[in-house]
Amino acid sequence: MNIAVVMGGYSDESVISIRSGQLILNNLDRTKYIPFEVHILPEGWNVLIDGEKFAIDKGDFSFTKGGQKTTFNVIVNTVHGTPGEDGHLQSYWELLNLPYTGCGFYQSALTFNKRDTLSVLSKFNIPRAKSIYLSKGDAITAEDIVDTLGLPFMVKPNQSGSSLGVSKVNNVADLQKALDFAFAEDSDILIESYLKGVEVSVGVLNYNGKTTVLGLTEIVSHNDFFDYEAKYLSKSEEITPARLDAETEQKVRDTAAKAYEALGMSGFSRTDFIVMNGEPHFIEINTNPGLSPQSIFPQQAQHAGIAMSDLLNSEIKLAQSRKVLWKK
Repeated sequence: MNIAVVMGGYSDESVISIRSGQLILNNLDRTKYIPFEVHILPEGWNVLIDGEKFAIDKGDFSFTKGGQKTTFNVIVNTVHGTPGEDGHLQSYWELLNLPYTGCGFYQSALTFNKRDTLSVLSKFNIPRAKSIYLSKGDAITAEDIVDTLGLPFMVKPNQSGSSLGVSKVNNVADLQKALDFAFAEDSDILIESYLKGVEVSVGVLNYNGKTTVLGLTEIVSHNDFFDYEAKYLSKSEEITPARLDAETEQKVRDTAAKAYEALGMSGFSRTDFIVMNGEPHFIEINTNPGLSPQSIFPQQAQHAGIAMSDLLNSEIKLAQSRKVLWKK
């Protein structure tokens, strides 16, 4: 089968996405698949072969080389941020009847919107931080925020990943700077109460047809919280498995699986929690988790003793089965 490994995107996460794509290319079973490296970037959509670019025909997501047209059997999507994690590409591929990995277009759009995700999960009694939703131009005072959330609190873009635009506000003098930082990423933001506890990141996926918790990783940031530097510039410790007692670990596993299924997920995901007073509090879910060598999801797969090639095989089969359902 011809497999398009699609990476890049239109956000600042594109560099991380391309690293993720390289790991996928290195782990696809070459006895089963013919992989193609596909970059979707603001400057164009191209297939890269031996350093040469061949433009993607957006009419059917194919490319032509030497007069020969190549189409794809399955898309392996590892675009972080827009347009590959917010439902845009998923909708496009469905219109073309092309199977793709990961969750569907609706789940992608839903989970990319932090406010809407929290709204859905509130019906399932999953603990979370108190929050205020704010759009650019809305009037609010520091006193209103502190009265509702206390100090410190977190300010984050409503739609963004890799902790881009996220700040921890320890005193009201830092509020405007945090607002400007978040609004630079998105016109809508969330302001959330600060949860003090153990941060854990949980890999969950549909593996061979069953919701599977891949593992728990404890995050110990050298910075004030798990920001972009901590994630990608070695300013954190990532401890797999997380140092939790058996009862708390099981509670985190159960809550992560519950959130995954409540949101109608499929494919790879990474859900972040703060465990406070023995209770896992939902922070966010990432439906295209980083797969670079520094990323958490591959660490968890290694600890679980599951080869990335096996996980990718499962994903490709799942994508093909979804196409069969479309035909019905």
